[in-house]
Amino acid sequence: MEHRRSVLLLPGQGAQRERMAAGLYGVEEEFTAPMEEFFGRLGAAGARLRSAWLRPAPNGELDESAVAQPLLLAVGHALGRAVGAATGPPGLLLGHSVGELAAACLVGVFDPADVGALAAARSRALEDSGHGGMLAVAAPEGELPEDLGPRVAVAALNGPRQTVLAGPAMALAALERRLRDGGFLVRALRSGHAFHSPVMAGAALRFGAALAEFGPRAPRPGSTVVSTRTGVAVTSEQARDPHFWGGQLAAPVRYWPALRALLDTWGRRPGLVLLDGSADRSLSAPARHHPAVRDGASEVVPLLAAGRDAGGPADATVFAEAVHRLGDQRDHTAVS
Repeated sequence: MEHRRSVLLLPGQGAQRERMAAGLYGVEEEFTAPMEEFFGRLGAAGARLRSAWLRPAPNGELDESAVAQPLLLAVGHALGRAVGAATGPPGLLLGHSVGELAAACLVGVFDPADVGALAAARSRALEDSGHGGMLAVAAPEGELPEDLGPRVAVAALNGPRQTVLAGPAMALAALERRLRDGGFLVRALRSGHAFHSPVMAGAALRFGAALAEFGPRAPRPGSTVVSTRTGVAVTSEQARDPHFWGGQLAAPVRYWPALRALLDTWGRRPGLVLLDGSADRSLSAPARHHPAVRDGASEVVPLLAAGRDAGGPADATVFAEAVHRLGDQRDHTAVS
């Protein structure tokens, strides 16, 4: 019997949480070492990021893109390294927003030693541009008004009924009032930028130009990043194009279409193990409604604790349980 394929799911802007994965810091060496290298390469800025990361809630600093984006990249990369060391590198990776950049580092498109420099380049590209916000709406794209307002666009499709909008602050506030009056459930995300909308076009060009200096390469054989821009595997040509990765800042994130396609294709043949690397379980939530997960052909395995336990000792417990579960399913399929 062919064993299930693992898919590592890595979060992006809006899913950041205080002390996300911090319960692995100083406990799991293969998580701690990449985080230490990341902070160390950024010097004083790294020390400030470490402090912001380890501070308990409430922590308004995590609403700032200059803090959240580097930490999401670093934590996603370190968590992937820890998973790879414990169970072998996942063959499939699916990252949301900056999580896709973390996935690219994990498969060798960018040098892991450059994670800190990549984060700094992304932060520089965001300076003085793209200010605005993001709004989560509990509705599919097709049920939203056609006219969203000036420079407001669909920024992400996160689930069957989870759509994120982004745009300038005033236009987004007006749209929020209009949607609430229309009976929609809406929630502002923790973002000071209108990520994945045309507002970010300038930042996307600058980031793409900066990424050229890092010499992106094709992914390592046997490792595949499924792009949330295209919904399919990143090709070698795309991987080597710095503007493919940079342009992500201004392009909508088609997370749910990409995840659904994976489950439609591999969910029952032979099944998938979805490793949720988010601190709020948001990455796997839509998958739980897919028939392949509902009937047990595929399963969700969280890598981190959630709720009140997130960021504490329970992180290490949940991670150890995930590693044990992966070992069990591989042993079972090998015997079968």
